[in-house]
Amino acid sequence: MGGASVSEEAQEPRKKTRRFPSITRDTARPEGGGRAAAGDAPAPARQWPMLTVLGLTGVGLLLTAFDLFRVGTVLIGVALLAGAVLRWVLPSVGMLAVRSRFTDMVTYGLLGLVIVLLALMAQPDGLEIPFLEGILHFTVTN
Repeated sequence: MGGASVSEEAQEPRKKTRRFPSITRDTARPEGGGRAAAGDAPAPARQWPMLTVLGLTGVGLLLTAFDLFRVGTVLIGVALLAGAVLRWVLPSVGMLAVRSRFTDMVTYGLLGLVIVLLALMAQPDGLEIPFLEGILHFTVTN
């Protein structure tokens, strides 16, 4: 018989399609989720953006534990803001990339900004932001 065998037909390359597969077998890496340093560098050097954010957060928590509440919590917020800036500036940030670049920047940026503002508003002698004080008063009293 002159026809092709079944195994030869199975060997033909499949056509690439832009449609998503019906069954997902793996998750896509977030954009920028590669190594932040060369592959031959030691593991901590490859993840320096994540270690920077975690280190600043750890120092902030330590300062908060030593009764420097405002300084510690502002440092935690600054660490998140630094994470947003790193995510924006660097093409590859390692494990700091969790979602898409835009989502990570917005998440880190908003959380960092809220933590810094709330830390600065803490009593005594806190920063007074009228609309935030009204929202806080409304949520606490109701």
